[in-house]
Amino acid sequence: MNLQIKAPEVRLVDEEEGISEIMSLKDALKKAQELDLDLVEVSPKAQPPVVKIIDYGSYKYELEKRLKKQRASQKKTEVKGVRLTFRIKGADLDNRRAQALKFLEAGHNVKIELFLRGRERAHRDKAIEMLKEFGDSLGEDVTMVRPMDRQGARLSIEVTKKEKPKKNS
Repeated sequence: MNLQIKAPEVRLVDEEEGISEIMSLKDALKKAQELDLDLVEVSPKAQPPVVKIIDYGSYKYELEKRLKKQRASQKKTEVKGVRLTFRIKGADLDNRRAQALKFLEAGHNVKIELFLRGRERAHRDKAIEMLKEFGDSLGEDVTMVRPMDRQGARLSIEVTKKEKPKKNS
């Protein structure tokens, strides 16, 4: 920008008139100062480098505004957790299922964890079966994001709701 440009000759691009002309760096800087704007290097690798006369402050502001808008429109998925125990049954299991379905409807991923305590660790195969059944009971529109993960006495899977294909009208 301005005095940081080192090339002796530059190609000045004028957006309004659509003209590009090769001139010395001094002449381009003088032209930018007359308009009370900044000379900004657009393509430094070109021969000669391409420069534009713009208001750098407003350009930077517009760029930041655009980036902020992009970040805000990104889809953010959160991972919510549902914890089960080896002996969970009946209404408690139904409550955890309802909780997981509520998280899935809100658009979150759900991490289902099952902890094995003491002698329960000897029945890991039953615990794995129980975890798979719980995942299957959430419905057909639920898919596994991460397969079964075993870390010591903790077993877990992560599920999410399948994306429905959009219909073109």
